[in-house]
Amino acid sequence: MTFRYALVAVGIAWGIGMAVQPGLAQEKTVWDGVYTEEQATRGAAAYSRDCSSCHQDDLAGDGFAPGLSGPEFAAAWEGLTLGDLLERVRVSMPPSNPGGTPVTDKVDIIAHILKSNRFPAGSTEMTADAMKGIQYRANKP
Repeated sequence: MTFRYALVAVGIAWGIGMAVQPGLAQEKTVWDGVYTEEQATRGAAAYSRDCSSCHQDDLAGDGFAPGLSGPEFAAAWEGLTLGDLLERVRVSMPPSNPGGTPVTDKVDIIAHILKSNRFPAGSTEMTADAMKGIQYRANKP
């Protein structure tokens, strides 16, 4: 009988602990350091090679291709996930050959975009799978 009570007590304590830990079930955001500096550096090289001819070196866009920084970009992606952004880039960029840039390079390009938009770097590289759970928030929560 004592073992049963101990097991119930442990279960209750675990449940209470889970309920009071802030942010445990919250989704990550771009403010949580979701890419590394090295990844953004690789992304800058891939961006220069595959994206800058339309989106410009400074990510401002050319009037036809949208800017990848600033208020318009932030408004377009606010509340969506980086997985949504990756999917858009994966299926449509570059327009002349969407399959010509590997997904791993596209993840790195998004890291470069995050860095260019002044989101903090972290210590773990961003992956395509992880991006599904990272929300774009223009303002720090």
